[in-house]
Amino acid sequence: MKIFDRSLVRKHRDRAADSFAAHDFLVREVAERLADRLDDVTRRFPVALDLGCHTGEMADTLRGRGGIETLVQCDLSPRMAARAAANGHPTVAADDEWLPFAPASFDLVLSNLSLHWVNDLPGTLIQVRRILKPDGLFLAAMFGAGTLAELRQALMEAELAEEGGVTPRVAPFADVKDLGGLLQRAGFALPVVDCDSIPVTYADPMRLLADLRGMGEGNAVAEQRKSLTRRATLLHAIAAYQSQFSGPDGRLPATFQVMTMTGWSPHPDLPKPANPGTASHHLSDILGGGAIGGGWGGGLAFGDHCLADKS
Repeated sequence: MKIFDRSLVRKHRDRAADSFAAHDFLVREVAERLADRLDDVTRRFPVALDLGCHTGEMADTLRGRGGIETLVQCDLSPRMAARAAANGHPTVAADDEWLPFAPASFDLVLSNLSLHWVNDLPGTLIQVRRILKPDGLFLAAMFGAGTLAELRQALMEAELAEEGGVTPRVAPFADVKDLGGLLQRAGFALPVVDCDSIPVTYADPMRLLADLRGMGEGNAVAEQRKSLTRRATLLHAIAAYQSQFSGPDGRLPATFQVMTMTGWSPHPDLPKPANPGTASHHLSDILGGGAIGGGWGGGLAFGDHCLADKS
């Protein structure tokens, strides 16, 4: 099954490598969130793999957290891998779909915003589980189905109006239910998938397109139209984006849905989940009758971006 043109994904990343630091705000934000989750695990992980390392942002964030002594970096793009290697960690350029590592090589496999471009995600997850040692941890973040919903809607409206049809311009993404099932099928124990939405606002929609290109996240759908976007279609999409989604301050939102997967390589000492219906207390009693929910306020500013931490 070929959903994405992997050679095009590599080309986009190669092109973005030299100037990636000017557009890596989202990769660094999600890297920090993954590292925070690692801080909550009491186990140490001496040998770890950063799968889809970009230019080394995960390594910059970890800096020995999780008891990591050796971090191997791996990226599809040779140019990104070369940039990442500058931080001194062993680095290899290799395809996420064909992992060149021996079984039971790693205590931890991390992946930060890379696996959404994999055609055979079930196959990659099986390989990841195989290269983990028993009781090893897999912790990965990838874009989910709600990513760039605003851009997708604006482009669809523009193409229908200007060209009388729609072509794939934003990559298809998996959802939480899909990923939970895939982790189970791959043989992971205690699989967990959760989802966060990260809203980023822009003063100009062209800055969003520039950031996507600068992150190496250009369209790599195999069935996309090969010709350039018509000027009329692009202008219509920009107008639709502004008219439908502009906020009170005139800025335009771009939503990035990030799904985080956690799974353990099977080991006899891993705790087993309790059977449904065997709980001795109701969750509402523990919470004092309060409602489950809530959100986080606050935000981070990145130049022309306004990145809300969570909502």
